[in-house]
Amino acid sequence: MRQTPPRRDPAVIRILTWNVHAGIGPDGRYDLPRIAALVRRHEPDIVALQEIDSRGRDDNAFEYLARALGSHAAEAKTIVTPDGDYGHALISRWPMTDIAIHDLSISRREPRRAIETTVQTPAGPLHLASVHLGLGFRERRQQAAMLSAIAGTARQTTVMLGDFNDWLWAGSVRRRLARALPGVSRHRTFPARLPLFELDRIYLFPASALIGTCIDHRARELSDHLPVIADITV
Repeated sequence: MRQTPPRRDPAVIRILTWNVHAGIGPDGRYDLPRIAALVRRHEPDIVALQEIDSRGRDDNAFEYLARALGSHAAEAKTIVTPDGDYGHALISRWPMTDIAIHDLSISRREPRRAIETTVQTPAGPLHLASVHLGLGFRERRQQAAMLSAIAGTARQTTVMLGDFNDWLWAGSVRRRLARALPGVSRHRTFPARLPLFELDRIYLFPASALIGTCIDHRARELSDHLPVIADITV
């Protein structure tokens, strides 16, 4: 499998989603520059990163990744402490409008959020949401219902991407989003060393807007997830 989609027409938009495991690789090293370097290799226009963690660090991981990978960013910090923050972020080379942070948290479970926005691409507005869902089946079922409401009755190009933690091929999230977002990437991304599960996905409406997708196996040296890269049209 090729490591990255081929060079595309300027009218095509490239998006990437990756759970970066707090910037800590299997070698135990905390190294954000090598995370950013792998992302930049794919030249994405829009990037969704999960498990960003600045707790106990001298640098601000959210700020570093935003500067390194784009011009505009939105953050969903699910854990905020005096020692730093944890969550996920959406980074774009183009302006984002109507940014909304949706609370997907379920009682007694880890806090979860979704970032919804409209990216003002040169080809037109792109409705987009990035997510990191919970580990429990019932938890994800309720979160899937919330995501379905966010997707709504899509009339413009809509993308939902992130770490859905949906272990089964026909899990609750996929079933719930299938009607609103029929296009979907299909790559095993976890665990990175020997991928068995399609946890990280890109959903899309309309399905015809999805040109191609791939993963990057080089990321197994940097995280326990592999990134998913997609080329789409608006």
